[in-house]
Formats: sequence, C-alpha cells, structure tokens
Amino acid sequence: MPELSPEIMQAIQASWPIILMGVIFYFLLYRPQKKEQQRRQELLNNLKKGERIVTIGGLYGTITALNEKTVTIKIADKVEVDVARTAVSHNQNQPKP
Repeated sequence: MPELSPEIMQAIQASWPIILMGVIFYFLLYRPQKKEQQRRQELLNNLKKGERIVTIGGLYGTITALNEKTVTIKIADKVEVDVARTAVSHNQNQPKP
C-alpha cells in the first residue's frame, strides 16, 4: 500500500469530526423522525368506522364516516364533527407510544 502524503492525512484528520456529526445526526434525529412518520401514516391509513380516536385538539369521539381528507366523529349524542384526517392524534384503543 502506498504511503499517504501528509496533506492527505491532515485532510482526513480534519474531516472526521464532520463525518462523526453526520452519523450522530442520522441516528439521533433523522431515523427516529422517519420511523414516527411511517407509524403515523400507517395509523391514518388504517382508520376504520367505529374506532374511538383522539384528535390533536383533544376531542374524543367515535368515527362515523371516513373520506379521503376528512373524518366525521361522533363526540356526543346527535353531535357529529368533521375534522381533517391529519388531525387524528391516536387511536384510543391502542396505547400511545
């Protein structure tokens, strides 16, 4: 193996902290965010009529109708509210992660 010149060795030594920061950024920020995004998308895609949900605003209710972009939830007797599908926080039957 040929010897590396001092300039190349110096460049390698100077760049390893940047590479290390990139690896840390990936494992501490990007990867967990991506997993959470996939979990949330799966939750929104698997919503079904009759499920108990909680919205981001704190409304508890039962799904009575589903649309591509909206969800109709029953929050009390004779009271139904349309909310955006993305406003669903979590399914009340499943534990919040």
